[in-house]
Amino acid sequence: MALQDKYSALVQAAQQAGVRNLQVREQNSVLYIDGEAPTGQVKDQLWSVYNSIDPDYRSGDLILNVNVGADAAGKRARVTTQESNLNVRKGPGTDQEIIGKAAHEDYVTLISKANEQWWLVRTSSGVEGYAAAQYLSAE
Repeated sequence: MALQDKYSALVQAAQQAGVRNLQVREQNSVLYIDGEAPTGQVKDQLWSVYNSIDPDYRSGDLILNVNVGADAAGKRARVTTQESNLNVRKGPGTDQEIIGKAAHEDYVTLISKANEQWWLVRTSSGVEGYAAAQYLSAE
């Protein structure tokens, strides 16, 4: 099965949700989906569709690179780790790639709540990704 066929529901969900600058390409047996989501909820919805097609994201044949527009950000939260930096991940789960860090006691911008365990955040350096909710204290 071609990757674009496998993930057609995800591409269609992105189109219907109004993802701007949507680009879909296949390279080296990996499908890349890039774009800008209008809200954090849309990004969370896309991850949910992705998980329904590929449970726990095990296939490793898709890169979902959809960020939320800067105008969609919400309130701030303080990083409340014990001493270390907070990992910011590509998707909502500890099995997802670490794409950035938020310093202990630093602040992040909350974009949306993916679920009870994960928030979509933007760090002070501009990295957007998912962080464990237990280490964030909203203001």
